[in-house]
Amino acid sequence: MQNISLDNTAIEIHRKIQTGNIRHVVFDFDGTISLIRDGWQNVMVPMMVECLQTETNTTETQEALESLVVDFVDKLTGKQTIYQMIQLSEEIEKRGGTPKAPLAYKDEYNRRLLPVVEERIAGLAAGTLPADPLRVPMSLEFLQSLRKMEISCYLASGTDVEFVKNEAELLGVAEHFDGGIFGALREYKKFSKAIVIQKIIADFQLSGSELLIIGDGYVEIENAKEVGAIAVGVASVEDNMYNMNADKRERLIRAGADIIIPDFREGKLLLDYLFNP
Repeated sequence: MQNISLDNTAIEIHRKIQTGNIRHVVFDFDGTISLIRDGWQNVMVPMMVECLQTETNTTETQEALESLVVDFVDKLTGKQTIYQMIQLSEEIEKRGGTPKAPLAYKDEYNRRLLPVVEERIAGLAAGTLPADPLRVPMSLEFLQSLRKMEISCYLASGTDVEFVKNEAELLGVAEHFDGGIFGALREYKKFSKAIVIQKIIADFQLSGSELLIIGDGYVEIENAKEVGAIAVGVASVEDNMYNMNADKRERLIRAGADIIIPDFREGKLLLDYLFNP
């Protein structure tokens, strides 16, 4: 394993990869392209702590419950939101409570998050809020470059698919995902990032080095390594009171990221590296 900086940039090369073969690219959405839901942890964590306090007879302190929730929410980031709610249900059951259905918790979370997200979405839709600050820096330009190169791009998110499609449109990135936009379904077992990746490989009979996966969560990085694809981890900075992205870079490296970038501001150099043999 190596850890070198590419041409004195913030692009970190952690593993030697076979470059020059990429034909398809799969992107994560929240934290990789979009910052519309930035701060979502500030909604999810307090809701879960509240549920543990009111739906069980636990004697654990607020701080202990918060630490527990932060840990599992952080570890499950990148998977569909429902998996965090399944874990919440299990934690309630462990403490002698009778949990609601995970979908009920997910609906409550979305209801609480809605005011934060809706304000940003309304501003984008009305044109009173510019899209650029709500995109990970230079992500649009990176997508535009890939499309000019006739590389097929896909979006696969753990957020509900209807939200992802709408938010991608508002951010001005939807048109660049010619391969499709995919997201969480209420029948959650019918979707995963791994399913999307496997379908692309099967449809186009790809070898690993022909597929690039880009994301800020360990899930999509692990999915990439399971099929031998190239994995770029985006150690983007997100705004949450729990400092949950403090070790995002280390988590992405542990998951197997070949390359780490903070954002796409050095996207041209990254593309030069990835697409030249």
